[in-house]
Amino acid sequence: MSTDADESPAQSLLADVVARIDWPDREAARQATERWQSLTKPEGALGRLEDLGTWWASVRGTCPPAPPARPVLVIFASDHGVARTARTSAYPPEVTAQMVRILLSERAAANALARQVGVRVRVVDVGVDAPEDYANDLGPDVAAMRIRRGSGSIDREDALTSEEADAAFALGVAIADTEIDAGADLLIAGDMGIGNTTSASAIVGLLAPAEVTSVVGRGTGIDDHTWMRKTGAVRDAMRRGKAHKAAPLDLIATIGGPDIAAMLGFLLEAAARRTPVILDGTVPTAAALIAHRAAYKSRDWLLAGHRSTEPAHSAALGRLDLEPLLDLRMRLGEGTGALLAVPLIAAAAAALGEMLTFTEAGVSTAEEPAE
Repeated sequence: MSTDADESPAQSLLADVVARIDWPDREAARQATERWQSLTKPEGALGRLEDLGTWWASVRGTCPPAPPARPVLVIFASDHGVARTARTSAYPPEVTAQMVRILLSERAAANALARQVGVRVRVVDVGVDAPEDYANDLGPDVAAMRIRRGSGSIDREDALTSEEADAAFALGVAIADTEIDAGADLLIAGDMGIGNTTSASAIVGLLAPAEVTSVVGRGTGIDDHTWMRKTGAVRDAMRRGKAHKAAPLDLIATIGGPDIAAMLGFLLEAAARRTPVILDGTVPTAAALIAHRAAYKSRDWLLAGHRSTEPAHSAALGRLDLEPLLDLRMRLGEGTGALLAVPLIAAAAAALGEMLTFTEAGVSTAEEPAE
């Protein structure tokens, strides 16, 4: 692990990114709140859609804001060694590489939903445990960015070396920059990987904080015996990670994985570049918990797209004080729940920008209550 006396380039990058993060535009939020009150409807009649429109105005820095024009979902794919050694998943690690291929063929759930809501999908292999030849036909933007083949088994060893955690973090920063430079005005963080909810649950358990049994869920649909093994692995990982709670990159190197490190860089750089992000399920939200500890202003650039059935997700959302837009009992990952929030943002922006005000419509406003 690194020390203050020997700061790594990634720690310098982390400090630089954090220093550039500021609040969303409060004046745009104030204007949106006033505009909602002037539109042809009873005050508050559109409920959370009004809150969503105000948030969207603040992160876009203008009122009324245009709907999302170029939303992008980035799926960070990685295997977690704890799934193989502690047998914490209902599926073998080989599934991750198979799912990467399916995502790239545009036939996965995330692809189907993304097409319906107008979101471009990008898949990045940051830690899939598969031989090099699996990636020969995947293209340079996928497997060429892999940090390592799977992570260490976090119940007994570090997930990553310090150098690997640094590289994954820097990769996430670079991916955010690439997408924003290409015109993305809304980002979505998605995940794919066997064992990733085990690592995420350990992080949430430490940072929420919460008891181990309250953050371990069924993941891929595990049975009772597998759940007990998973709970034991998360407990042991939490013990190993406790000393690193205040050091983001060290915590991820100890009990995280290359996907979580890359998501941390992705989320923080998006905030630094004043670009909002929709969180999906447990794994991206665990990364958001770490981001919040590193830069508390980053939380205001995040939107919780949905609530997963994974208990760690609810614990993390509670710690971040983020209320999800949807609760459809989903637990797939891939960004699927977050994708379904995109039309709601578009609807909120349309209502805020296109409705007539009472003055424009010549409609009488509500009467003031009698004294």
